[in-house]
Amino acid sequence: MWFEILRLIVNATGETLYMVAVSALIGSLIGGPLGIFLATSRRGELFAAPAVNGILGIVVNATRSTPFIILVVAIIPFTRLVAGTSIGTSAAIVPLTIATIPFVARLIETAIRDVDPGLVEAARAMGATRLQIVSKVLIAEARPGITLGITLTVVSLIGYSAMVGAVGGGGLGDLGIRYGYQRFMPSVMLAVVVVLIVLVQIVQTVGDLLARHFDKRARRT
Repeated sequence: MWFEILRLIVNATGETLYMVAVSALIGSLIGGPLGIFLATSRRGELFAAPAVNGILGIVVNATRSTPFIILVVAIIPFTRLVAGTSIGTSAAIVPLTIATIPFVARLIETAIRDVDPGLVEAARAMGATRLQIVSKVLIAEARPGITLGITLTVVSLIGYSAMVGAVGGGGLGDLGIRYGYQRFMPSVMLAVVVVLIVLVQIVQTVGDLLARHFDKRARRT
């Protein structure tokens, strides 16, 4: 009995890690450039396009303000179009990714806006191109904040991945609902909670270490 439960927990943990890793990767690849654009496209900035910035800002805010469980249900037709089904681990990646994109975008935008504007002006005075300023000044200086933002995103995705279990998304959330709740097995529910806590602690610890590594001020002390 316990061997079977252990097997289920291991499989469910693998499904959760798969969902989180894929959605975090795709969401960051899309949300990262979007966040950079939002941070550099207001009036008078590097890639000034205030109208586009305003429209994208509204879309990002609207997506972020939608409760995740409602988002999952609302985009079921789109999920079926992309994944061929609305149930299962692969299908769950679709809403997870959509929720990740605006989340990452705003976090990266905030990290880049925290960079000292004087550094940008100095780079401009030295003749750096706009792309060089973005890559060698803004992103380089914002790496600690970006790292912490990605860490927060992954931690949030672990929680979201548990929520998709309520709609047949697989993973630890699905295991906790099917066995811990529906079959009245509190030990399974407890095990699921413990595994989720451990995953979050590992991700947060690694993220904090990387952010400290990238932080020039921390390395001087």
